[in-house]
Amino acid sequence: MTSCHITEEPIKKIAIFGGTHGNKLTGVFLVKHWLENDAEIQRTGMEVKLFITNPRAVKKCTRYIDCHLNRVFDLENLGKKMSEDLPYEVKRAQEINHLFGPKNSEDSYDIIFDLHNTTSNMGCTLILEDSRNDFLIQMFHYIKTSLAPLPCYVYLIEHPSLQYATSRSVAKYPVGIEVGPQPQGVLRADILDQMRKMIKHALDFIYQFNEGKWWVRVVSLIVDICIFSCVLVRFALL
Repeated sequence: MTSCHITEEPIKKIAIFGGTHGNKLTGVFLVKHWLENDAEIQRTGMEVKLFITNPRAVKKCTRYIDCHLNRVFDLENLGKKMSEDLPYEVKRAQEINHLFGPKNSEDSYDIIFDLHNTTSNMGCTLILEDSRNDFLIQMFHYIKTSLAPLPCYVYLIEHPSLQYATSRSVAKYPVGIEVGPQPQGVLRADILDQMRKMIKHALDFIYQFNEGKWWVRVVSLIVDICIFSCVLVRFALL
């Protein structure tokens, strides 16, 4: 696959989400830390918004309150009339869509980084939802190269019939970040450092892209593709 068609518009509106699952603490810690001192994530010409996605779940250190927040950003749930009977996460999804969307619109945020931990020993992992997204392919290539020799994997989760209902899907360019292994409800210093570096390199790439230093480049990206959540196939996006 050839990556050559890149957005011509600069990437200006960026959000970093922590706490989509309230018991995945690395993203929660980083977002709270940067809310107090955001110097390391600021770049000229870019607005970086920090956000705790599911604060009630974070307070209880649980995955969610009523339902899975990363499954309710579909148009049906986002379009439901607000009422007391709605699950908390559906209400929260509508609030997030209002703040960072609307989903599938020109007004939505350019990029949302959704920070997660996993108990699996999968190291640093970037989640890609569209193999034709040339901008993200190039950004992932930059992050992988910058982290070396630390391994960084890419999961391509793509199916033509799926409409992704994750919190990050509100943005034009959704990015999932998983780092593990780490038990739920705890923090590991090495995992924290790895995720912090991933965000740093991502923001560095966006800044360079906006400055014209990463205009059209052909890159090769090794991807681990997830098919129906059970079969892993390795191939290269060119």
